[in-house]
Amino acid sequence: MRPASDADFEPTDPALREDVRRLGRLVGELLVEQNGEAFYARVEAARTTAIARRREAASLDALARQLDGLDAATGEAVARAFTTYFQVVNIAERVQRIRRRRNYQIAGAAPQPDGLHDVLLRLREAGIGADVLFATLPRIDVEPVLTAHPTEVTRRVLLEKEQQIVRALVADLVGPRTPAEREVDWARLRMALTSTWQTADVASERPGVLDELEHVDFYLADPIYRVVPALYEALERAVVDVYGACPALPRLLRFANWVGGDMDGNPNANAATVAAALRRQRHVVIERYRAECAQLARLLTQTLDRVGVSAAVLERLDTYRALLPQAAAKIRPRHADMPYRNLLHLVGARLAASAHDAAEGYSNAEELADDIECIGRSLREHAGVHAGWFAARRLLWRVRTFGFHLARLDTRQDARLYAAALADAVGSWPDDPMARSCVLAPYASGERELPEAAADSARGGAQAVFAALAQARRSHGEDALGIHIVSMAGCVADLLGVLALARAGGLVDDTRAVPLDIAPLFETIGDLRAAAATFRALLDEPVYRAHLAARDDRQIVMLGYSDSAKDGGILAARWALQRAQVELLEAAREAGVRIEFFHGRGGSVSRGGGKTSRAVMAAPRGAIDGHLRVTEQGEIIHQKYAIRALALRTFEQTVGAVLLASLRPRVPEPREARWREAMHALAAHGERAYRDLLETPRFADYFRVATPVDVIERMTLGSRPARRGSGGIDSLRAIPWVFAWTQSRAGLTGWYGVGSAIAAMLDAGHEDTLREMARDWAFFRTLVEDLEMLLAKCDLDIAERYSQLSGDLHDVFFPRIRAEFERSVAGVLRLRGRERLLADDARLAQSIALRNPYVDPVSVVQVDLLRRWRAADRNDDALFAALVGGVHGVALALQNTG
Repeated sequence: MRPASDADFEPTDPALREDVRRLGRLVGELLVEQNGEAFYARVEAARTTAIARRREAASLDALARQLDGLDAATGEAVARAFTTYFQVVNIAERVQRIRRRRNYQIAGAAPQPDGLHDVLLRLREAGIGADVLFATLPRIDVEPVLTAHPTEVTRRVLLEKEQQIVRALVADLVGPRTPAEREVDWARLRMALTSTWQTADVASERPGVLDELEHVDFYLADPIYRVVPALYEALERAVVDVYGACPALPRLLRFANWVGGDMDGNPNANAATVAAALRRQRHVVIERYRAECAQLARLLTQTLDRVGVSAAVLERLDTYRALLPQAAAKIRPRHADMPYRNLLHLVGARLAASAHDAAEGYSNAEELADDIECIGRSLREHAGVHAGWFAARRLLWRVRTFGFHLARLDTRQDARLYAAALADAVGSWPDDPMARSCVLAPYASGERELPEAAADSARGGAQAVFAALAQARRSHGEDALGIHIVSMAGCVADLLGVLALARAGGLVDDTRAVPLDIAPLFETIGDLRAAAATFRALLDEPVYRAHLAARDDRQIVMLGYSDSAKDGGILAARWALQRAQVELLEAAREAGVRIEFFHGRGGSVSRGGGKTSRAVMAAPRGAIDGHLRVTEQGEIIHQKYAIRALALRTFEQTVGAVLLASLRPRVPEPREARWREAMHALAAHGERAYRDLLETPRFADYFRVATPVDVIERMTLGSRPARRGSGGIDSLRAIPWVFAWTQSRAGLTGWYGVGSAIAAMLDAGHEDTLREMARDWAFFRTLVEDLEMLLAKCDLDIAERYSQLSGDLHDVFFPRIRAEFERSVAGVLRLRGRERLLADDARLAQSIALRNPYVDPVSVVQVDLLRRWRAADRNDDALFAALVGGVHGVALALQNTG
């Protein structure tokens, strides 16, 4: 495929330009080799036409004439050809991020913005001394929560091939390569790319829950596991550089997982998947520890005739010889004078016993950590700091981060399912929520017991989940259990019901308290607006207040970004989320409890996506306070964590932002009251415009034919159904709602209503206030920047092609959508004082410009295939397979789709 032109790149990115050129040539050679010269000529003609269309602002007609009517196999191959280009461009851009980071470090003149060194310098300049910093570090708790959602369409085998391509490109960064070495690198890269071309993008069978768990574990057990110690080392260096000394660092980072425990709307997740997920994660992390202990044993070969070893190490070695005689018998006689090596051999044997829950295994991860600390102390005391202590410390940081569970397993269920399950059990089920609380309170407190439930009943299934958690707590330790999220929680009874079911499942501790954090999920606009009142009612309920006291007076609240935006549009959703945090913080302060927020963010802007560090700094005062728990969904997991260097950068930025938000003095802003009033009015205007569109008769019909949602619903991307039950847009999950509009290139979910709202405020004379907010208020500035990015990725000409599939509904809805898009672009530019989108973000503008001529042909092909598939009553499997390839291509090109 012909390389991009110099005009597509920033002058400061010659290395990226060269990588894209080389990879583009390689894609072209691959297409010729695999599909022939004629096919390559067709692809090149489409690409050339797409570029000309962009440069001349021409219509799509010429491109459509070239691509309409392709047979299914050719259409799929064309989509895959452009998808392959997106793949290599995505990889080249990620390698460029590594290159920029290395360049900052090599230059040494200034720290990389938002890195740990930069953050600490800013804190010191703000007057934060070492004593305050060191007192705050133990409070830092960053917990990414990995989830399985049907927007990540990359198979694990393809992820592994991508890593091979990355390694080949990164090899150039570490120093000059000889011609022979470069030839080998390029041969490996080409082999991985060719093998990828010959592998189906998406599995033909829908994945099960445990398949999704394997996918998540790919990131947790490989790049994330490997890079965690580097975060602590980077922070230690930065603290020493800025403050002169660094204390022993506490654990700052841990992980959680939803796969296996997210039962909300997913009949495939249940007590069995909860138990299986916990077992698998335990096995995976123990195997990683065993491998690392074996590697460390090969390093720590010190002999007693050359160096001293602490008595504690020798005593522990004797203890383990007696505990594990069979393993001890396998120690070679010629290694008998290597105490560290022998102890680590027995540690590995004890880990193997732990994996099978044998009596000689470790009771918990703290015992393993104590063994590694014992070795570390001996090394420090006997001139071993540079003879293995750093390696032992790296293992210790991993053990403290991952324990014996790898990631805490959250569980989630819909409050309405619990209500239906409990209604029959308690005899009386009043319509009034307060009366229901009175009925449930004795069961929640343990004063009364629920009657036996049939195993195949809804209540039996719910109680089995809590029984599985109770067993996991006994066998895997309390740290293996995450939080229990209650979706659609709207009253006190919803949480009392969880306590009652948990008790019935045997999830109680020695004090007869339920050892589980229960988090209500406020996810609609109405729920968010009522969140503080619901929370106050919870705190007033004696049984729940006693439960909270047993949990150290700490309440976790989950905030839903997806459904709130689907419910009321982005302006109303963002404002409701901001206000809910402020009001919940105030309610918690009044009651003397600590509240922590769990942010349910997605990848797209309309689902709360965007840069985490910016979102942290835009949070209300006190909302972070050392703690950040946030979901990582879909392709965002891949973007952040697939490459170790980028995973490290992500962790540094996130921990740095949490430190900055928690410590930086935030001077009260006298203009904020006026800003809040303006934002309230802006959100109300936006919500009215958005709801007016959704409530227009036949809009649901229009959505189903003007987007490829019917394709998405049939794709085998995830184990969870796309809908909660049956019905129209209300029953559709936020993910396919957003995914479908993104695929059509309209991106409507993230901006509709914005243009009307800004126009109304400008007409009312509030322009100066809005521009001031966009410049000086972190919350509003972040919102406007997110909108700008989203608008820049949209293409209403492409969206119009999809809209024309709706027949007469096109003329009803599309002119209205285009007009609102144009108002939104004009409004954002006016608030930003710019003449074009992304004028201040050259790299993002470059990234979009690189992709547009390649994604346009995929969209044109998709529209034609979609028309023909529907004309065949959606029964043509070949056309459907080609459509799936197109969905994959657009997702790779746009990157944050769901």
